[in-house]
Amino acid sequence: MTTARPFTSRDPAPGARARAAQRPRGAAGPALCLALLLLPAQAMAQECYADYKAKQDNPLKLHYGVAEISGPCSKGAAKADLAARLKAKGWTLLNVVSVFGAEGLDERKANAGSYYLRF
Repeated sequence: MTTARPFTSRDPAPGARARAAQRPRGAAGPALCLALLLLPAQAMAQECYADYKAKQDNPLKLHYGVAEISGPCSKGAAKADLAARLKAKGWTLLNVVSVFGAEGLDERKANAGSYYLRF
């Protein structure tokens, strides 16, 4: 004959195991995880471009150009990215005019001339 042991606060509530077994497991879990993992990749996959003004000294030369930007699509990121690229070729970045997607390339191509996607 077995004796019943008294209920303690560490024991699960009566019927808790049965309710837990009836709950669907992982239905949204993997799909949600996949969606969250893909968000940064989608954000990084967007094309980003900046139009900018730069100069060279002795003799003074100025140019307007368009460049593809790697990393976040923001003026701050574009300034850091472009300043290093231009400096390596003897140019000084004056300012980033704007950042934009691929839809803004055609309207800027003529104005950028030979500095269109050069740096």
